[in-house]
Amino acid sequence: MEKREVILSTGGLGKYFYDPVKFKVLDDISFEAYKGEFLTLVGKSGSGKSTLLYCLSTMDTAYEGELFIAGEKITGKKTNELSALRNKSIGFIFQFHYLLPEFSCLKNVMLPALKLGKYSYKEVEERAYNKLEVLGIKDQALKPASKLSGGQQQRVSIARALINDPAIIMCDEPTGNLDSKNTQIVFNIFKQIAHDFGQTIIAVTHDNDFAAASDRTIELADGKIISHDKVFDEQNP
Repeated sequence: MEKREVILSTGGLGKYFYDPVKFKVLDDISFEAYKGEFLTLVGKSGSGKSTLLYCLSTMDTAYEGELFIAGEKITGKKTNELSALRNKSIGFIFQFHYLLPEFSCLKNVMLPALKLGKYSYKEVEERAYNKLEVLGIKDQALKPASKLSGGQQQRVSIARALINDPAIIMCDEPTGNLDSKNTQIVFNIFKQIAHDFGQTIIAVTHDNDFAAASDRTIELADGKIISHDKVFDEQNP
């Protein structure tokens, strides 16, 4: 098999919590994530998986060790540099969609691209329509976000995460509020994003079926990686 491109890697990542007492929540986390991989992070509550995701996302910088994204060392960068990196290279999908309810679905999706400032307003609008079409909800584009079902709102939040074509999409319990039908829809979307578009998905999940069907699972316990499950294979996704 041809050599896979590493899109994100960590070296000896560690983190402490100090309240109420000093406690090591992440302990020597070292792994690589590859371009076009659908990777899930699993483990019991308190295992450190969500804390790890926030360190990987660059939103939490109070850690030991090193983080690299696309071969570039991210650890030690200034706040404004990290903010620009997140808007350009990382998409975020959370358990709750965090849409602006009074804005249309289209405008919610457009916001990160307008902030990036790379495209004209018209181009951003076209890109937003395109993402909504990929997600099967273009017909809802002009509705206020508050008028959509939970499953539709989550798909709008995925479109928003994709608008700047980020190299990595990070997800914290993205199906936690969804029924089984919508969970399957979101899973299929993630698989398409990774395998057809070559973007990397890193998702924290409690859903064992969701994790088992992903390309690879990293399991954490007590802040340590205890297993790397199925290895990603481009020839047999």
